[in-house]
Amino acid sequence: MGLFDDDFYSTKVSRRRTGRQQPAEGKWSVRRSRRSLATWQVSLISSVCSAVVAVLLFSLVTGQFTEEKAQAPAVIDKVAVSSADPYDRIIQAAATVRPAVVSIINHKEDNKELNILDESALGSGVIYKKVDDKAYIITNNHVIENSGKLEIVTVNGETRKAELVGADKVSDIAVLSIDAKGIDTVAQIGDSSKLRLGETVIAIGNPLGLGDTLTSGIVSYTERTIPVSLNQDGVYDWEQEVIQTDAAINEGNSGGALVDLDGKVIGINTMKISDTGVEGLGFAIPANHVMETADELTANGRIARSYLGVYSVDLNNPYVPLAEDQRKELNLPTTVTDGVVVLDAVGPAKDAGLQFNDVITKFNDKTINSTLALRKYLYDHTKIGDKLEITFYRNGEAKQITVQLLEKPEE
Repeated sequence: MGLFDDDFYSTKVSRRRTGRQQPAEGKWSVRRSRRSLATWQVSLISSVCSAVVAVLLFSLVTGQFTEEKAQAPAVIDKVAVSSADPYDRIIQAAATVRPAVVSIINHKEDNKELNILDESALGSGVIYKKVDDKAYIITNNHVIENSGKLEIVTVNGETRKAELVGADKVSDIAVLSIDAKGIDTVAQIGDSSKLRLGETVIAIGNPLGLGDTLTSGIVSYTERTIPVSLNQDGVYDWEQEVIQTDAAINEGNSGGALVDLDGKVIGINTMKISDTGVEGLGFAIPANHVMETADELTANGRIARSYLGVYSVDLNNPYVPLAEDQRKELNLPTTVTDGVVVLDAVGPAKDAGLQFNDVITKFNDKTINSTLALRKYLYDHTKIGDKLEITFYRNGEAKQITVQLLEKPEE
């Protein structure tokens, strides 16, 4: 039976059965002989009944209201806890971290030979710790690259000279130091691994030279992997794991803080996608990755990585494909379709015997199908001093050599 069948709920008025026989004339005469109530009596009875019904209804309704009022504080209390004004939290988070976010001015070196004066580059940074008489600032490598003189501007407008402690091009992280006198606030670093999709975040930095600027958005994606070109030559040779956000990030925001609603830095803003029809695609390096790099830069001034010593090109690169005559020169078996072609070998690779046009296909039985895969294996799965077994093809013949990896020299 349906919920709204006529048997359960209906606005229809029931009809009397039409097949019922009319009473005999004699019976009607008996009923008519009974004494009828006077009009005033009917009215009195109706009034009393109405009053009783009204009292009952009033008692029922007021009883419900009383019960609701008694329960109201618990309901309101629960709502109050879960529906705190998010804008108040943004204000509080910004107030907590703002004093630790600085603007960075990179007065680039002059090119005296060509009589060219490079313009100053602008960026942002985050004061993350104080040790003795120095305060340390995290920023992006590309903010301080090719620097001549570095300066920072605090939130209260004070300009200070900054020194480069260390920088790493691969992770795009750099650390600066300044005199700690008068620096009272350092940023709290959060745990970026606990970020949730849709979480509210704020970006603080120096976009377009407009220092101490705040924007807000959400975490659009927690662990986005994007390809990057370390040499800016248009060929992707590295992958960066980043936090994607739709908080507005513009030129000058690089190196600034991406902050959660607890006022903790959970990322360092690094880049955005700027193209026609593209909006709200900003990226930040997760704080956990940043701190690993920053700690090593502070201790050693650089990141020590394994070094093989090959300059290469992908056998199959859709952006820079090999010419047909170059492929024929390699003389590869038809079964070999992926690998890395050696253009030059230096250091450990040269000492081990690698040559021009050798095609590397494996490291320790791990398939290597691109320069990106080669670099990621070296940086992520080996350490300085390891012995690496390399499988490669030379003039169509498969060969193997063992290379002892050294430390990557400074560029």
